[in-house]
Amino acid sequence: MKSILWMGDSLKAMSAFPPDAKREAGYQLWAVQQGGDPSDWKPMSGIGAGVREIRIRTESAYRVVYVAKFEEAVYVARLHQEDTAHVEGRYRSGGAPLPRSAGND
Repeated sequence: MKSILWMGDSLKAMSAFPPDAKREAGYQLWAVQQGGDPSDWKPMSGIGAGVREIRIRTESAYRVVYVAKFEEAVYVARLHQEDTAHVEGRYRSGGAPLPRSAGND
């Protein structure tokens, strides 16, 4: 099983999620650690190769941006409550940087 490496303030952001969103994010990240796919995700190729976004729908929409293509770990780069359809542009202007080779494939 891969470990999770929390980048920037991603762990702090997850702790601020409401309990149901936090539980679902944890379950989906566990699936990724096991080598599987989350139940609802999309590629974020505009950010970098191998970058994916988990979509969590509870009373609001939440997002988890991560990279799992490396053998050693799942890199969790950003978690946020969704409030716009322009996630890729917003991510480029904030959040933790991705692992160096994430955008170089």
